[in-house]
Amino acid sequence: MCAMREDGAVPPYGPRPSSAASGSTRRAELDRLLEFAVHDTGVFAGAVFLLVPDGETLQLEVTAGLPAEYLTPWSRVALSSPVAVAEALRLRRLVWVSDPEEFARRYPRTAIALPYHCAAAAAPIVTGTTVWGTLLLLWPGSDTAGAAGPGPDRVAAACRRLGRFLRDAADTGHAVHPGPTPRTLPQPPVHSRDPAEALAAADLVERLPGGSCSLDLKGTFTYVSATAAALLGGSVAELTGTHPWQALPWCADSPIEDCFRGALVSRRPAYFTALRPPDQWLAFELYPDGSGVSVRISPTGPGPASPAGPARTGTFLGQAIPLGEVYQVLHLAAALSEAVGVSDVVDLITEEILPAFGARTVALLAEEDGRMRVIGRRGYDPELLELFDGAPLTCLAPPFRVLATGRPCFFATFEELSRAYPPAIRQEGLHAWAFLPLITSGRPVGSCVFAFDSPHPFAEQERVVFTALAGLIAQALDRARLYDASKELAQTLQAALLPDSLPDVPGLDAAARYLPAARGMDIGGDFYDLVRVDDTTAAAFIGDVQGHNVTAAALMGRIRLSLRSHAATGTAPAQALTQANRQLVDLDAGRFVSCLYAHLDLARRRAVLATAGHPPPILRHPDGHAEVLHLPPGLLLGIDPDADYPATEIPLTPGTVLALYTDGLVETPGVDLDDAMAGLATQLAQARCRPMDRLATTLIDHARRTAPMTDDIALLLIGLATAG
Repeated sequence: MCAMREDGAVPPYGPRPSSAASGSTRRAELDRLLEFAVHDTGVFAGAVFLLVPDGETLQLEVTAGLPAEYLTPWSRVALSSPVAVAEALRLRRLVWVSDPEEFARRYPRTAIALPYHCAAAAAPIVTGTTVWGTLLLLWPGSDTAGAAGPGPDRVAAACRRLGRFLRDAADTGHAVHPGPTPRTLPQPPVHSRDPAEALAAADLVERLPGGSCSLDLKGTFTYVSATAAALLGGSVAELTGTHPWQALPWCADSPIEDCFRGALVSRRPAYFTALRPPDQWLAFELYPDGSGVSVRISPTGPGPASPAGPARTGTFLGQAIPLGEVYQVLHLAAALSEAVGVSDVVDLITEEILPAFGARTVALLAEEDGRMRVIGRRGYDPELLELFDGAPLTCLAPPFRVLATGRPCFFATFEELSRAYPPAIRQEGLHAWAFLPLITSGRPVGSCVFAFDSPHPFAEQERVVFTALAGLIAQALDRARLYDASKELAQTLQAALLPDSLPDVPGLDAAARYLPAARGMDIGGDFYDLVRVDDTTAAAFIGDVQGHNVTAAALMGRIRLSLRSHAATGTAPAQALTQANRQLVDLDAGRFVSCLYAHLDLARRRAVLATAGHPPPILRHPDGHAEVLHLPPGLLLGIDPDADYPATEIPLTPGTVLALYTDGLVETPGVDLDDAMAGLATQLAQARCRPMDRLATTLIDHARRTAPMTDDIALLLIGLATAG
């Protein structure tokens, strides 16, 4: 007995496949189920995406009513992607998008890659707790609320049939997995005609004014009238079976491919004009259905419409966004994905997006604690923007209203703007506006306002581009604000773990610098300190904790406090490192620490140093020459609880400078470390007779100029005052 459909009809899915069923038979069964789903729901196209064995990716398996290459951007989609087919399966719910602007708001990347006037539904294919894939259905979009579309119950029924089939195939040990490439089901002929009838139809077309041709779903000429061939500049034999944008060189620069795809996907007529060199303007009318597109061609004049062109009725809304604009937005999307901080996003909008869309001014506003803040502008009167800066989100002005409604507003003239918002102030030189809400994951981020220096009727395609662009800006701005907040938090925490200032020690001139190379929430483990023991004694240390994160920073804080407590009591360097090492081993933190410790006895003019695997200090003598002090090595802290740390004593004569630093100051990719330390000694020798603060700046600036910062830098300079 065959399975019965909910309404009593017999679906094409019959008894479950036997264990001997071949792969081609199972795929044929899947194809029939997809064809039935398209027919039963009344849509013009559908597709099945199957979950690949890794369980993390959807792959396009088969399409019906639309060539698979139209969905190439989603041939493989990660389940975590912000794409309708992935979201439907991830959340296990129906995703319904009824018009292009909603598509652009919710899925800006998808709207740019599929820039056509259509509606879509994505539904998960699930049986019990097992997920199999997603069913995607497409139908013509509508400009009216409550657009007609497939009934949700029929969509659910189609998914149940697909789910049962995929489950049964898997149960028999013959699971259906995605093939190597997506397939497109052949379109059955709409009509079958005998040769005499076909010839009569061709004669009828030839007698009509202008030319006629027919393109199949892939854009291939299936019929070309003699008049059409002559107008296009080819012959019937040459054109039949080819694509116009490939067979006719001049068509490559025309909008014919864009309009063909737009008409086919939207199922709406399209109209455009194109110049066939050297001076022949042609008008093209495109009429799509489920089998392809019929095209009427007639001579005309330049421009979108001409008195010489054919009489037309209805509204032609099927045009696609020109590929040039799509590529431009994709370029801007890539640039936005690379923006790091808020300032990067603002610069990109004002320097690249503004001129790309021919706007004169732009303003970027961000939501902060229930109020709007102007965070970027170009060309706008600052006094006007002050009226909105800090205003509550309840304000009725368009930048606030679009954020409340989630829908963009476009005003072609100031009159339109003033009707919608009577308090609007006329601004000299500005005549049209696009107010875009910046919303991501359902959260308001801000709004973006573009203004134009002449009246600007926003075509449907342009509105979709702007709406999709707003979604991309919102995502970039949201990421940038999170990055800036994380960076500020990291820098605040880092500063709290390092000394606010160095103490005044009679006879010493000291300076320190710290430069983080980390980004976002990464926090460096470099530390330093100078501790005054008494009027003639001080201790200095510098170190580096393994890692760049909060755990490393917390460990750094503990080690610094431990060493500081030893320093305050005048503990000898070897003993201080030994005790710090045992403490770190007892903590079992799983991290190692390098450290250099110096005890400075100003009364006896000597220093005692010990190292735990840290880069050696550099000593500049009073005569100006500098040397790297290679101290007896000691193990990194945290490895061996019984490690020894030999001490070395050096003289401290007036005019001596002792430089302690972390490896970030000298490590450069491709440069030998010994050579790098020798270079630092040379820089220290050449920068003579300078206060320590200026000397520290000089050394840091030189490091920045000569090599990219790949690690944090800490530098502690200690100079002994000259006698007298």
